[in-house]
Amino acid sequence: MNWLKWDLNLKIRLTGDTVFNLLFWMYFPFITLFFSEAFGKSVASVLMAVPPIFSLAGGLFGGFLSDRLGRRPAMLLGAFMQASMFAVFALSSSHWLDYFAYIGIGLGGAIYNPASSAMVADVTPPKDRRMVYATFVTGRNIGAVFGPALGSVFFFQYRQELLWTCTAVTLLYSLAILLMIKETLPAVAGAARQSMRLSGILKEQVSSYGVIFRDKLFALYIAAGVLVTIAFMQLDMYLAVYVTEYVPAQKLLTIRDWSFSLSSSQAFGLILGLNGLLFVLCVMPVTKWFETWPERNVLILSSLLFGAGMFMFGFTTQIGLLLIFTVIFTIGELSRSPVTESFISKYAPDHARGRYMGASGLQFSIGRLIAPVTVLFSGWFPPLVVFGFIFLVTILSSLLYIRLFKMLPASYYDHQREADAV
Repeated sequence: MNWLKWDLNLKIRLTGDTVFNLLFWMYFPFITLFFSEAFGKSVASVLMAVPPIFSLAGGLFGGFLSDRLGRRPAMLLGAFMQASMFAVFALSSSHWLDYFAYIGIGLGGAIYNPASSAMVADVTPPKDRRMVYATFVTGRNIGAVFGPALGSVFFFQYRQELLWTCTAVTLLYSLAILLMIKETLPAVAGAARQSMRLSGILKEQVSSYGVIFRDKLFALYIAAGVLVTIAFMQLDMYLAVYVTEYVPAQKLLTIRDWSFSLSSSQAFGLILGLNGLLFVLCVMPVTKWFETWPERNVLILSSLLFGAGMFMFGFTTQIGLLLIFTVIFTIGELSRSPVTESFISKYAPDHARGRYMGASGLQFSIGRLIAPVTVLFSGWFPPLVVFGFIFLVTILSSLLYIRLFKMLPASYYDHQREADAV
């Protein structure tokens, strides 16, 4: 689907999301250090466990709002909340107020995201959704690659200016949503929205999510996602421990009398950099490559590629081979992102698409909570055993995906065939 043919809603949001994510990655990697210096490491470690809980609740609430009030109101609430919290952060003279503002920024983003993902599905033909989602993933990862490098300067030397820039950009984006983006809530959901009473919002939200969480197939999808998220999170967890503790300083390239050497920490930085660069450059080509593959095959291959790439790290400390293995697990990682949202957009009923998008965030929240167990294991077991555990969870994830797609109702596959025929 050519970018010029995109719905105006998508064009505006792609531009806004890309710019905002660049600013986000200019402060996010350094926020733990900021609060550690302010409160001490012990207190900061406890404080940083709280925002994900608010974000999880915000995602569920945002999904509910997007199905009842509309995609646009949920996005507006999330975006204006972020703009106001950035302003509070910029004006604050108290570290506790900084912390409150940081929680508010995350909560606003969590409310915004389910409606944003649901809107893509609302205005995009099923056959084009993977490529559109892949384009948004590319925009997000441009920020993830370049933001930390810029933030290492701006966050510590020009923090106020950075926060005011985030405030201005988010406010302008909020106004663009208000003035230019149109509602895309399906008519069937709109009918439900008209019958809603304000006094029953909380009761209805609990009831509607109760239906979703009793969906056995969706629970199977969440369980598979939790397992593979545990593996994905190791890039910032056990892989960092392994490379810095076991990979010695070594020469990466030698030409006659000239050589280029890397320390352990530099080797890990190179692995992270290669992973991020591949995400920016290869999400679109890889998504195009797998465009005709069923979601089932892509999800299974993604899990196994990532697990196998990680597992091979346990057999060597040679940086050249580690970079090759990084390419392997990164292809597994990036091939998954567009497909998960595409799957939910087809599996979820039209009237509950936002709630399913919000509930799907559980796999990432639970996976992030469990993922640090590998660091604990590293104190008891050698690297090959820890990497074997990582590979095992991806194998289990692929088995759950196999079972899930065997159990899917015929209506899902009818939907798939209709999309392929368009």
